[in-house]
Amino acid sequence: MKNPLLNFEGLPRFDEIRPEHISPAIDTLLERCRTVVTGLEAPMPEISWDNFITPLDDCTEQLSRAWGIVGHLNAVVDTPELRAAYNENLPKITEFWTALSQNLALFEKYKAISNSSSFNSLDDAQKRVIDNSLRDFRLGGAELPEDKKKQFADIQEKMAALSTRFSENVLDATNHFELLVENEADLKGLPEDNLHVARAMAQNENKSGYKFTLHFPSFYPVMQYAENRELREKMYRANATRASELGANPEWDNTGNINELLRLRKEEADLLGYTNYAEVSLVAKMARTPDEVISFLEDLAKKARPFAEKDLEELRAFAKTELGIDEMKAWDMAFVSEKLRQKRYAFSEQEVKQYFPEPNVLEGLFKLVQTLYSVTILPDTAPVWHKDVKFFRIEKDGKLIGQFYMDLYARTGKRGGAWMDDARSRRITQNGIQTPVAYLTCNFSSPIEKNGKLQPALFTHDEVMTLFHEFGHGLHHLLTKVGELGVSGISGVEWDAVELPSQFMENFCWEWDVIQNMSSHIETKQPLPKALFDKMIAAKNYQSGLQMLRQVEFSLADMHLHYDYDPNGRKTVQDVLDAIRHKYAVVIPPEFNRFLQSFSHIFAGGYAAGYYSYKWAEVLSADVYSAFEESLADGNDLISPAMGAKLLEEILSVGGSRPAIESFVAFRGRQPSIDALLRHNGLAA
Repeated sequence: MKNPLLNFEGLPRFDEIRPEHISPAIDTLLERCRTVVTGLEAPMPEISWDNFITPLDDCTEQLSRAWGIVGHLNAVVDTPELRAAYNENLPKITEFWTALSQNLALFEKYKAISNSSSFNSLDDAQKRVIDNSLRDFRLGGAELPEDKKKQFADIQEKMAALSTRFSENVLDATNHFELLVENEADLKGLPEDNLHVARAMAQNENKSGYKFTLHFPSFYPVMQYAENRELREKMYRANATRASELGANPEWDNTGNINELLRLRKEEADLLGYTNYAEVSLVAKMARTPDEVISFLEDLAKKARPFAEKDLEELRAFAKTELGIDEMKAWDMAFVSEKLRQKRYAFSEQEVKQYFPEPNVLEGLFKLVQTLYSVTILPDTAPVWHKDVKFFRIEKDGKLIGQFYMDLYARTGKRGGAWMDDARSRRITQNGIQTPVAYLTCNFSSPIEKNGKLQPALFTHDEVMTLFHEFGHGLHHLLTKVGELGVSGISGVEWDAVELPSQFMENFCWEWDVIQNMSSHIETKQPLPKALFDKMIAAKNYQSGLQMLRQVEFSLADMHLHYDYDPNGRKTVQDVLDAIRHKYAVVIPPEFNRFLQSFSHIFAGGYAAGYYSYKWAEVLSADVYSAFEESLADGNDLISPAMGAKLLEEILSVGGSRPAIESFVAFRGRQPSIDALLRHNGLAA
């Protein structure tokens, strides 16, 4: 019990965990699991949920929770010692889960429960766990001959190591880059807040001038506001060549990792009897075939293209006539877009940002959630991994139903992007209900010191939407009423439906009633003026055609790389992406752009042959939100507790205990329609 990773009584003991605890804890938990598995492999007079699945869940849950803590720390406070301990234990973890998924004795016992008369007495969640487990045994290679099982296990271990290396390369390449600018005149156009942060970053390292990095809060304002075209090009080039053969360090080049991952995924598909990895990926998703996904994406591209062409034409004309840029380059896009937005809609993102201090945004977000779902969100205390992390609890009728950590600011040693992950899942145990716990992680600008006082972090409207998005994932995990681990919260939800609750939440960032409750100018304390909000609404679908095509481009590249690309052939992955761009995109990046080498979603984040899920789920979420809009005609408020209760009952609380399409139809009363997505994006005819 001295090892904090072996204490499962309460919340993770982040204040006590050290890299040296990891190996002993993981070895102990693996040994416990193997002992339990050996016992369960033995012949049993009668196999039941209680004597077979419960003990297996008990031991594997502890292993998952401990390893989840290690993986989380590796993502948010990366150090050489932690990285070494993580990489040392990753092969052991991978080997255990692969062996478990191939264990024929256990597979036969799951089949025995499925075929027994007692199966009908199980509840829907338990039946779903059994069905998913049988599917996962087949996908895990349980039915392969012994020599093929060994080959399959080797593939899993290699892929886990490659994905980790991919992620580390992106992080190292991001952390390595810095640009010091001595002369403030070279930074004309950059907002005062960004200059202040850049100056402080340089001073903290005893350097003169202004320091810029590839972390998004530092990188993107340069692309958006800096009038110095050469500076924008430098930053763009560094970002676009990260972790590639054109980057700063050949050791961080991800090209080999990508090729090997694609080769191994194809090998895995061949072993399991599928033609390609995309087919393997779709077994556990709503979409049925790669062709169905490609057809869906091509249809979106076709609908978005005329709007994207118009967007680009306007940008080029504006760049030429207003900014003197005859030939707009990739590093001009964000800059010209922001200038055109300011001219056309008479506001800038920087102006809007002053109205979204972190405390007000959180208060508005919490108020919305509390109204919709009749819950209460309160500050709470727990050991944390960094001083900036906040912790909260959610109660319903005075009872604890879940807790969550919020780690909102970008920093060195923290993986880029935004994500939600589960720290613990809801589960009915002999001692009562184990409540769920979630991590909500973002990479926003941190608070800054101004005039001797600490000013709260200011969020752009895009960052507000990102926060709402991740909170939607969190609610899906935390508001579940399911008590079985395998289908509780986000567990067991089809990957292409898991974005529904998150994308649904983004819609409220465009509602005046919500915005009023979460905005307060950093100096005047006034809420966002209605006139400025109206300009934001007018600009809501600004360049939505270009944005839609960009997502379709990434989704098609992902699908084709895992569907009809031959990793052993003469074409490179860049060839595949280039061909898709020339067929569907209206903006072609420069030849040196190496987007795939930092595309962590599909090479290190579980979205392989699944990146289309964002668009697929957006159809579902837009349709669900349109039900709230339609309920206005029945006299409901848009933020309607009655509609919230229905959404909670039919979608959020059921988790993965039934197919996602059944949950959608139960809420909406019909099959999904693409109409609301096109309307919300301004792409309807």
